[in-house]
Amino acid sequence: MQNKYIKMVDVLIIGAGPAGTLAASLLKQKGRSVQIIEKAIFPRFSIGESLLPRCMDHLQEAGMLEAVKAQGFQQKFGAKFKKDDLACDFDFTDQFTESWKWTWQVPRAEFDQTLATEAEKKGIPILYEHTVTDIQFNDSSSVTTIEDKLGKQTKVAAKFVIDASGFGRVLPRLLQLDTPSDLPPRSSFFTHVIDKSRPEGQEGERIVIIVHDVNTWIWLIPFSNGKTSVGIVANPSFFQEFEGTQEERMRAMIDTVPLAKERLAGLDFDFEPIEITAFAKKTKALYGKGFCLTGNASEFLDPIFSSGVSFAMESGVLSAKLIDRELGGEEVDWESEYVNYLQQGLETFKTYINAWYDGTLQTIFFNPQTNPTIKKQICSVLAGYVWDLSNPYVKKHKRAVKVLSQFLEMAST
Repeated sequence: MQNKYIKMVDVLIIGAGPAGTLAASLLKQKGRSVQIIEKAIFPRFSIGESLLPRCMDHLQEAGMLEAVKAQGFQQKFGAKFKKDDLACDFDFTDQFTESWKWTWQVPRAEFDQTLATEAEKKGIPILYEHTVTDIQFNDSSSVTTIEDKLGKQTKVAAKFVIDASGFGRVLPRLLQLDTPSDLPPRSSFFTHVIDKSRPEGQEGERIVIIVHDVNTWIWLIPFSNGKTSVGIVANPSFFQEFEGTQEERMRAMIDTVPLAKERLAGLDFDFEPIEITAFAKKTKALYGKGFCLTGNASEFLDPIFSSGVSFAMESGVLSAKLIDRELGGEEVDWESEYVNYLQQGLETFKTYINAWYDGTLQTIFFNPQTNPTIKKQICSVLAGYVWDLSNPYVKKHKRAVKVLSQFLEMAST
């Protein structure tokens, strides 16, 4: 069968998740022609269900905030961390950075469908059930071969390509950009439960992190539909201790954590638990001539502080702005304006992730002597404002976290 172009566009976007739809919306606002290619048919399940307040800035800028508000998702005003008889609350209304004080907890199938539908309402075409099989770049454009579910191939010519394919990681695979993450390999096991034992009021609405040990923790993310997302994150060796079906294994894991067992005992699972192994991802480059990587297609760290969707939106929105400038004839320094900027946020999150798993951050969280001003500054990090360099716990994140932990340990002796 002879291949032929289906169209020529300014920007081809691979993936209709948050990074792709927000980038497309901003490019459309700038008058650029866009085509989104999506492998799945929506709605489809995805993990990454707890947004951060920083996401609200991007939804608003992309003109999608009101569409999301209309869905009635569970509002999120902070997070609670629990360990044995200790608890630590972070309230987004009491943070250092002056910006959004709340966000949402979302079933991603409905959330991503909302964004994709809104993108289509803005005149952005989405081709569902199409996969990218090949891409060829030249000096001024690219030609991408796509294939539908019946195997029919067509081609799209574009001046620029955004990879927003998430864990599909299309361009890293095709261009051999994958490289090992510098984070230790960890795995997750998760499902949704029919939450008939949810506590009343705010306690039943907030995201809760339950600590089992320094390497193992459980998330509880309540949704407005009466279900709650439950996930376990641990070293791979932890999961190898449990046998049976996926449901039997997960129930046995929950039973090892008294706080989780008490909260979840007897609840029905909405679907068979899913396991993701060695979830941390990294690439050799975030951009090249005529393309860039966004969100999980570029790098994924860890679910502990819900940074995934926030980073996807940050990189999607930023890439759209830079591409628009470049297509307008302006010189763009991708290394400085894209890579260095994104790495600032990633490295900040990475400091807090590493400090969580080595126990440093847990020492800070569960210590009653933690200074209220410092807690506000850390709260802004957890809210996603990891690019606010006026915050000392962002600007000097490694040193600040280490020094605070050392001080608290000395004070308690």
